[in-house]
Amino acid sequence: MQRFGTLSFGHYGPLGGGRQLTAADSMLQAIDLAQGMDELGVNGAYFRVHHFARQQSSPMPLLAAIAARTKRIEVGTGVIDMRYENPLYLAEEAASVDLLSGGRLALGVSRGSPESVVRGFEAFGYTGSRDPRGADLAREHFELFLRAVEGEGLAERDPASPFGGGTGLQRVEPHSPGLRSRIWWGAGNRDSAEWAGRRGVNLMSSTLLTEADGTPFDLLQAQQIDSFRAAWREAGHEGEPRVSVSRSIFPITTAEDAMYFGGRQDGDQIGVIDGIRSTFGKTYAAEPDVLVEQLKEDAAIASADTLMLTIPSQLGVDFNLRVVESFAKLVAPSLGWEPTAG
Repeated sequence: MQRFGTLSFGHYGPLGGGRQLTAADSMLQAIDLAQGMDELGVNGAYFRVHHFARQQSSPMPLLAAIAARTKRIEVGTGVIDMRYENPLYLAEEAASVDLLSGGRLALGVSRGSPESVVRGFEAFGYTGSRDPRGADLAREHFELFLRAVEGEGLAERDPASPFGGGTGLQRVEPHSPGLRSRIWWGAGNRDSAEWAGRRGVNLMSSTLLTEADGTPFDLLQAQQIDSFRAAWREAGHEGEPRVSVSRSIFPITTAEDAMYFGGRQDGDQIGVIDGIRSTFGKTYAAEPDVLVEQLKEDAAIASADTLMLTIPSQLGVDFNLRVVESFAKLVAPSLGWEPTAG
């Protein structure tokens, strides 16, 4: 494990006891938390994207705000649902954030998670999908997005234009030359991971895998990562791709930690999602020295270069920063992590 960061679902809404976490609270707290993590040398702040839900849905303004208030931390998504995206507009937004942040954008995209509405992407104006889950639409949008990020000309110049004219094809602007190497695909199965390897993008292995044959989750995920890297090499891509996995990990260091997460340690879970029998990873919650030994045995964490800690954002900045600091100081160094240099 070379890097670690947080993956926030960005939930907001009623907290119980008459308390309310608003959308503004959620975003402003995310900025404050990222600042604190940046000072600790934590490597990344990543955000889930969900539409028609009380969660983060339009991440680019938030990522730009975090980038403006931090110096080193990577800002990113895990993942943007490509079914909902205008590929060229997303390419413009992504390039803008990447340039503003000095190349700190890690943009995870994919088909997205199961929705709270029926084919919500059609309400956004994206119709014509032949797949009940819209996977074909997501990949079509992704291919055009990738062409735009690569700087390919996509619109015919107008020779008569008063704004310069010319002939040939024009790329979208702005263009960030290094962004292509910081695009990630979120994969929930081996086929999708292999496809990402062939396309030459980084891999965000999902919090669940659409396989359930009794094999432990971490081994399934490690096999998926191996398949991805093999596909990358066979396609002839240069360099080494990045790979991330996410886990719920809570060092128990205080009575409050024990109140929230003591006894939460459980095994892998089997469930049905989107009509597919799937395996969900377990929660790790224990004293730091116990966590170190347990995480060293997690095959996927050992194989990936980046670990994302899913955080309970509703518990606020102070609590989450303490969880992250405990992990950074008491657990992560034993897994090979070193803080980002100042």
